[in-house]
This record gives sequence, structure tokens and C-alpha cells, in this order.
Amino acid sequence: MSDHVDVEVLIKPDCHLCAEALRVTAAACAEHGLDYRTTDITDDDALAAQFAEEIPVLRINGAVRDFWMFDPTRLRRLLTEAGARP
Repeated sequence: MSDHVDVEVLIKPDCHLCAEALRVTAAACAEHGLDYRTTDITDDDALAAQFAEEIPVLRINGAVRDFWMFDPTRLRRLLTEAGARP
């Protein structure tokens, strides 16, 4: 298993779902000893066009794994499946 798991959350400003998704992501990543990064889709026209209706979006190792509301249990499972150690 690899300890390197790339976790990215696509967000946009003033998004209440994004704030909750970041809270869930931060907690799950902390449990696995992982960092995560955020990407503001308003800074990228292609991302804004692709994900405008699905924000927030969770990408793990580049693959879209969830959107809108992140379930903490599912997120922990996805991180473990991606190779993170709890």
C-alpha cells in the first residue's frame, strides 16, 4: 500500500456545501495522516464549465469520487481503498 494519496476538493467562494465538505475532508484526511488541497473552480474556465453544477467535488488521485455532500464513512473508505493507512 502507498502512503501517497492525492486528495483534492474543488470549491467555489461562498458555497455552504463547500465549507461542510472541507470540514469532512479535513477530519478524514487527519485520521489517515494525509494532506489535501483545494482548487477554486472560478480560477479555471475549464473546471468551472465541467463542474459548475456539482460543486464541491472530491477527487482522489485525479478521479472524481464524490460531489455535493461528502459522507464521512464513505470518504474514509475511499481513502483506504486508494492506499492510505488509517
